[in-house]
Amino acid sequence: MVSVPVVLDCDPGHDDAFAIWLAAGDPNIDLLGITTVGGNGHLEHTTHNARVVCTVGGIHGVPIAAGADSPLVRRLTVADDIHGASALDGPVLPEPEVDLDPRGAIELLRELITGSPEPVTVLATGPLTNIALLVRTHPDVLRNVREVVWMGGSTGRGNVTPYAEFNSWVDPEALSVVLGAQVPFTMVGLNITHQALVTAEVLDRIAAIGNRTSEFAAQLLKFFCASYNTAEGMPAAPLHDPVAVAMVAVPEVVASVRARLDVELRGTETAGATSVDLHDKLGREQNATVAITLDVARFWDMVENAIRAMR
Repeated sequence: MVSVPVVLDCDPGHDDAFAIWLAAGDPNIDLLGITTVGGNGHLEHTTHNARVVCTVGGIHGVPIAAGADSPLVRRLTVADDIHGASALDGPVLPEPEVDLDPRGAIELLRELITGSPEPVTVLATGPLTNIALLVRTHPDVLRNVREVVWMGGSTGRGNVTPYAEFNSWVDPEALSVVLGAQVPFTMVGLNITHQALVTAEVLDRIAAIGNRTSEFAAQLLKFFCASYNTAEGMPAAPLHDPVAVAMVAVPEVVASVRARLDVELRGTETAGATSVDLHDKLGREQNATVAITLDVARFWDMVENAIRAMR
């Protein structure tokens, strides 16, 4: 398989760290660049964390650029109850050895996408603010986008309100803009990411790898699981974001369906909720691929192999 050119837009975040390592370490992905957005933490934290994660893993030569610090029209609310004050609490964070690209996220995305000889997959694991801004300011870029694969939303209930998943809830207007751009779109929601649970066995497996990245990763997972246990009564936390990366690297690791996807913008109780019409009740045109089930064993093999490839 020829490696897929990918730009990763993220808001690190514990699970985003694993998404970065998987995107950099899987041979089926050619990671062109990383852009950051306010989400799990404020932009200064998520940008710093992306540089830290690359430093820990020994990832060099992949440009990192900072993007939007707030949603399109709403005020940013961060997930410090899950990720802590730094958005990457747990281990001691080393000083980054990776510089920040001065071009900024939108310009970096534009240049990487238009400059690629092959269509680029935009892989987003946070709020879609940067991607919506790219659509609005440089719509011509979409001609060279293979698809947008987004970790967010849910076919069922939410995790920040009863109905809304966090990435969708933070900036539902951005999701609406991207869906309206008529670019191929895949949703990797809570319904599948809650199949990627960090059990005690998984934690032991990651720690046993024995390199610098695995030691750091194990500390991240211990904090992450403790946070989820406190916040949601889940001692085995769902490692959301790498599921989207795994789907891009090895499509058969996920089973998916075509469906109509919309997002609620104004509901008093439902703002940010994703409406996934799995049974064609509305008769609307199908506009998204929706991930449904995960090959859990193969997923964890991919994560382990990627961390082994780090330093």
